[in-house]
Amino acid sequence: MKKKMIFAVAAVLISGVTMGQELLTSKKGVPILPEAGDYAIGVDATPFLDYAGNLFNGNLGNTSPGFSYSPDRPFSIYGKRFIDANSAYRATFRLGVGNNSISNNVADVTDTTGEKFVEDKTTNSGFNVTLGLGKEWRRGKGRLQGVYGGEALVNLNSSKFKNEYGNSLQDIDDSTLTRTLEVKNGFGFGITVRAFVGVEYFIAPKMSIGAEYGYALGFNTRGYGETTTEALEPTGTTSTTVDTGTKATGFGLDTDASGFNIKFNFHF
Repeated sequence: MKKKMIFAVAAVLISGVTMGQELLTSKKGVPILPEAGDYAIGVDATPFLDYAGNLFNGNLGNTSPGFSYSPDRPFSIYGKRFIDANSAYRATFRLGVGNNSISNNVADVTDTTGEKFVEDKTTNSGFNVTLGLGKEWRRGKGRLQGVYGGEALVNLNSSKFKNEYGNSLQDIDDSTLTRTLEVKNGFGFGITVRAFVGVEYFIAPKMSIGAEYGYALGFNTRGYGETTTEALEPTGTTSTTVDTGTKATGFGLDTDASGFNIKFNFHF
């Protein structure tokens, strides 16, 4: 009788464990939560949520969402590698490079008929690089997981614009004229140490939506810029480069400016 009771209790316990495990697996037996050795990538969920909401509020002409960078969501690419089911290393990466040109036709000063034109061109370019490393821990039961941890991020950025003129100063022949050839903004450097806390809900096996909030300590600095101009001298055209702008440093301790950051996470 005693042995029968022991077997009965063991059967109930095993049954309970099996039921608990089934809650965290799909019908095909695929684990829902991340496991040791898993990798994950994350994307900003806001465009998808906005698009879904607009389907119900009557807005017309909504464009479908995409995985694209936008200035107000600079940390849109990040990844994780799980050490075990409850902790992971995480990395943030941003490489923003921009270059655009605007051209205008202006009268050719060497043409007396007024029918010929030359091109003035302005080119803007710059880069913005952010690298971050951190670690997160998680706890919870079932699909809802609490997430917390810390990370450090480094940012490098710079920009400039350049003017190219169709008419030379010799052709314009104006000794009072000075014009800008190039302006370089100061090189920017920033470092941030950030603590974060959030939640993550697994809507499907290895697929989740999460919200995260952070508190950060940041330091940034920017050096002087440079401006290059050209002028017409008796000996010909000369160019001059001088330091411009201001040198600045900043320090801050505050919550994330963007509030909760909502993301889709895919694990594999």
